[in-house]
Amino acid sequence: MQKRFYDKESINKLIVVNKPLFISSNFYLTKIKKKYKNKKAGFSGTLDPFAKGCLIVAFGQYSRLFKYLKKTPKTYKAVVWLGAISESFDIEKVISVNLVDKINIEDIKFQLNALVGELEYVPPKFSAKKIDGVRAYELARQGHDVELDKCKMNIYDTKIISYRHPFITIETTVSEGSYIRSFAQILLEKLGTIGTLSYLERINEGAFFYENEKDLDPLDYIDLPINNYFGTIEWLNTGKKISIDYLENKKNGKYLIITDKFFSIIEIEEGDVKYLLNKVLKV
Repeated sequence: MQKRFYDKESINKLIVVNKPLFISSNFYLTKIKKKYKNKKAGFSGTLDPFAKGCLIVAFGQYSRLFKYLKKTPKTYKAVVWLGAISESFDIEKVISVNLVDKINIEDIKFQLNALVGELEYVPPKFSAKKIDGVRAYELARQGHDVELDKCKMNIYDTKIISYRHPFITIETTVSEGSYIRSFAQILLEKLGTIGTLSYLERINEGAFFYENEKDLDPLDYIDLPINNYFGTIEWLNTGKKISIDYLENKKNGKYLIITDKFFSIIEIEEGDVKYLLNKVLKV
């Protein structure tokens, strides 16, 4: 019989791991689960197999917190390989490599600056976007024609790090859900040339940076205002419905309530209070 590597009880833990190159985010999560002997875990913000870098991982109850965390904007370091053509816009599906002319570095800087703002783009067909419930990359790998709807991404900042022909290294800060592979294709079109990404590294997700997998306190990263509760703590402890009369802030919205041993996330809507998350144990 196979020996189990998990503890019987899940621990609450929030960390940032550094996903290596050429491994899927899901497969790497399995390795992290084994490392920390915990089967209840999740991650935020899938990284493509060819990409590396910052991946937020949460164990136990903390795996329910992702939607409330300060994890945008995101910053990436990318290398654009001029002359390479790829179906996937990265080095996984390279079709050909061509010689192309050098580009004036001032032109690269100008076009990068011009792309700051909101961009409309088509996601790569080899992406996790869904078409009728199926991942686009699954359809693409099966040889199906993949047509994805246009999306929008916000480019907050982008700059050139170096240019050693045929490789342009850039750093870009973007909104959640952005595809740097598509951003690179837009840049290449503006420069009047061809290419693909040969390297991609996520430096951070909002307030999250890789720091040797140190334990993080989720209360430092939850992007919600604190609402003071003056009622009986036992009601929060048992998940009993609480009255708005016992809350300091009575305006509509989502709030964090913190006690000595745990915290809860609530929502106020037209005088009614409901739990979004109840009794999440503190570090």
